[in-house]
Amino acid sequence: MAALLSDLATEILIPVAAVVGIAFALVQWVLVSHVKLSPEKQSAGGNKNGYGDYLIEEEEGLNDHNVVVKCAEIQNAISEGATSFLFTEYQYVGIFMVIFAVLIFLFLGSVEGFSTKSQPCTYSKDTTCKPALANALFSTVSFLLGAITSLFSGFLGMKIATYANARTTLEARKGVGKAFITAFRSGAVMGFLLAANGLLVLYITINLFKLYYGEDWEGLFESITGYGLGGSSMALFGRVGGGIYTKAADVGADLVGKVERNIPEDDPRNPAVIADNVGDNVGDIAGMGSDLFGSYAESSCAALVVASISSFGINHDLTGMCYPLLISSVGIVVCLVTTLFATDFFEIKSVKEIEPALKKQLIISTVLMTIGIAIVSWIGLPAKFTIYSFGSQKEVANWQLFFCVAIGLWAGLVIGFVTEYYTSNAYSPVQDVADSCRTGAATNVIFGLALGYKSVIIPIFAIAVSIFVSFSLAAMYGIAVAALGMLSTIATGLAIDAYGPISDNAGGIAEMAGMSHRIRERTDALDAAGNTTAAIGKGFAIGSAALVSLALFGAFVSRAGISTVDVLTPKVFIGLLVGAMLPYWFSAMTMKSVGSAALKMVEEVRRQFNTIPGLMEGTTKPDYATCVKISTDASIKEMIPPGALVMLTPLIVGTLFGVETLSGVLAGALVSGVQIAISASNTGGAWDNAKKYIEAGATEHARTLGPKGSDCHKAAVIGDTIGDPLKDTSGPSLNILIKLMAVESLVFAPFFATHGGIIFKYL
Repeated sequence: MAALLSDLATEILIPVAAVVGIAFALVQWVLVSHVKLSPEKQSAGGNKNGYGDYLIEEEEGLNDHNVVVKCAEIQNAISEGATSFLFTEYQYVGIFMVIFAVLIFLFLGSVEGFSTKSQPCTYSKDTTCKPALANALFSTVSFLLGAITSLFSGFLGMKIATYANARTTLEARKGVGKAFITAFRSGAVMGFLLAANGLLVLYITINLFKLYYGEDWEGLFESITGYGLGGSSMALFGRVGGGIYTKAADVGADLVGKVERNIPEDDPRNPAVIADNVGDNVGDIAGMGSDLFGSYAESSCAALVVASISSFGINHDLTGMCYPLLISSVGIVVCLVTTLFATDFFEIKSVKEIEPALKKQLIISTVLMTIGIAIVSWIGLPAKFTIYSFGSQKEVANWQLFFCVAIGLWAGLVIGFVTEYYTSNAYSPVQDVADSCRTGAATNVIFGLALGYKSVIIPIFAIAVSIFVSFSLAAMYGIAVAALGMLSTIATGLAIDAYGPISDNAGGIAEMAGMSHRIRERTDALDAAGNTTAAIGKGFAIGSAALVSLALFGAFVSRAGISTVDVLTPKVFIGLLVGAMLPYWFSAMTMKSVGSAALKMVEEVRRQFNTIPGLMEGTTKPDYATCVKISTDASIKEMIPPGALVMLTPLIVGTLFGVETLSGVLAGALVSGVQIAISASNTGGAWDNAKKYIEAGATEHARTLGPKGSDCHKAAVIGDTIGDPLKDTSGPSLNILIKLMAVESLVFAPFFATHGGIIFKYL
């Protein structure tokens, strides 16, 4: 029995959903651009989204005109810094991209000695497939496409964020609701562009490759895996480079500014302040955009590879084959409706409503998406079909796949909310950490670390349950679509995530433009909510990375022709040990990089305070450019070693020790990487929000911990500073390490299976 949805309908539905997503993003962008950054009087038109429903509050003793001009100037400086950094980064990354593309072609081409003859297929020996050389060529092309899409996603996100930050600041004069809508809309622009672009490019690539591959779907989808590899390898450099940049500036600015000189955060007298705000855009926005795009590309690739050797691929059932893409298409539509809830259906009146509004986004999108998945599974899949499972075909019904996707989706929500509980200052864990600052920085650090380790427990159970259920129902394909389920609401997830750095920047601009205390309070409230949502976003990224890399691992094991991975064989066990060590090695590299870059930054900031006359009094301007240059140089230089570690490990292990040891390394890295990533992200997030909790002084308890500048607050700032590299450099980069090694092993699997394991062959 075929699916209810015809092949033609599928071919129309997927690109239409992507185009709708792009159109929606452009509409949101136009709405954001209605906030003018030039000092003309605002027109009192259009009452719906509230341009001109409130009179702009008169600033205390500040001429309105000056403030707008100042905001525009600062925004310009941030935007230029971010753009120039990304261009420098992309030059280096571009060289790497070309070298790696050549490697892919040589390794995969050499599988059959560069012959152009057709060969028997890997899984069904009686049919002929296209030559390995073709696979090498098309894998290289899809790698480059994935890489370019990933860089493009990050760059677009950065452009939108630097466009919106000052606009959010100016809207904050009219009230917190207006500022929230501007920041959230801009986040939505990024979310929808990224989700829709990822889907559209993948869909077009599949259709173009089909022109050559024709009936050979196995070869076609094997070469598509390069798309995921390209997406993730760029994300690695974006995340690590951006993370080092942003944290070097942040740590340098905080240590000298807040702890030594007692000046407030984002004070214009602080030389590192522009670098700090640029960092939010290149690390948290560009890096994260590439990262989530990579996850999305890989989970789609993992699902497609397994499907191509299941009944969908064997019977050439296009609709069933495109099930992963259909989930993403429905996801875009669902997120579109969800976004309207935040921007148009409800209005935020007070500070208390910000966090609930963002949490509602997650819940609404998850509930609507569950219904969406049910519909897609019902009309897009045949009632019964078979899924490839380690050498045999397993019969699966369409309702079982619905459960696989749904459990991934809900596990994502659980991870999101647990993360929120551990990192938001509305709950006791962060309040306990803040309370421990009474006795100084040491107890703060101890409490924060304990919180991070404890926050791993429930997410791991959530991941474990979803793996068990989805594997029992539909083997490795089940895990791949569970990962896709977790990422199906990526547009909303990204909107919530990008909202954080945008409001963080808005607060910085308000402080630098010398706006009133009241406005800074509003932007701080937006920013504190943004910190929590950023932690939720990282939780999603880590959870989905675990599922994605397990699915890729399954596809790799199948492709490399291993029937079982036996932990008791020494080959595999040494792989496990080494794999589990890799996340520590990687974290050590990234943390050390942040530390040494921050050291240079601290020295530079101190030098300026000591040698530039009139800087503390605010009569002369600091030299921002030198600090921006320190961050740029440090991050470009320091992103190469960690990147090389991740990219070369699978190649070296696979070539020298063979596929069994490599499967051990992948399993080890997955198991230890997830734990470190969750605990690092949550520890850092909790320390940051404990500091904000003390600064805001919103409760009786917070007020006893003292105003800004008290001993208690200084201890909190130290905790926050230690947490910075954990939550924004090591933690988020680790999920890329897990996925990237798995997808790379999958792409190179044909080579490892034929030529790998040199050492063991001659021992």
